[in-house]
Amino acid sequence: MLDAGHGGSDLGAVYNGRQEKDDNLQLMLAVGKILSENGIDVVYTRTTDVYQTPFEKAMLANQSDADFFISFHRNSSPKANQYDGVEVLLYDKSGIKYEMAENILGAMGEVGFREIGIEERPGLVVLRRTKMPALLLEIGFINSDVDNQLFDEKFDEIAQGIAGAILGTLDENEIEGPVYYRVQTGAFRNRENADRMLYQLTGKGYPAFLLYQDGLYKVQVGAFLQLGNAINMEQRLRDDGYSTLIVTK
Repeated sequence: MLDAGHGGSDLGAVYNGRQEKDDNLQLMLAVGKILSENGIDVVYTRTTDVYQTPFEKAMLANQSDADFFISFHRNSSPKANQYDGVEVLLYDKSGIKYEMAENILGAMGEVGFREIGIEERPGLVVLRRTKMPALLLEIGFINSDVDNQLFDEKFDEIAQGIAGAILGTLDENEIEGPVYYRVQTGAFRNRENADRMLYQLTGKGYPAFLLYQDGLYKVQVGAFLQLGNAINMEQRLRDDGYSTLIVTK
């Protein structure tokens, strides 16, 4: 379940007419679209500008029986341009949610954000009352001109980075469920070479992510339930000049 923080009468943080609730919704929907296109079942707390209490958001998540809850926010500080960067909030630093938080934080660092870190915030309702692993993402400070420029100019890369980090985390863990087909475009012993291909793919709009397995950095694209969809993605990549291999977990 994906959640756009705030909404309706709750504007969230505001800066020069910019409202956090709008940025949250825009980014959440973009990430959800990418995940859905790659075989992930996605549900939302809201898809329009409505108000929900944190308790309602947690209740919706629990009723949905989702495997993960990810809430999208933007940070703010007492003074404009006082701070910048991305951080991820968790109930505690344990389990797959911590691994996912690390991957998302690293992906945002690759986009250009300063990596503030991962913080335990057990008092937050959406982290405390949700039954499943839950993360709250603070994607830059809304009253930072630097972060706003990144958010606007690299919006597609941000969405691809978050979605790719989520897909990569799921791939690295033994999660019972259906087999997913992925298209591998390279396997490197040198991390820099893998990163170079990853940046190139995400820059072209591919939902690419990086895995480290068996001493190799593997660059893969997508996570498809249907083999035919993986074959279509493989053809797109081949038409774009990439050597490919379809793999499963």
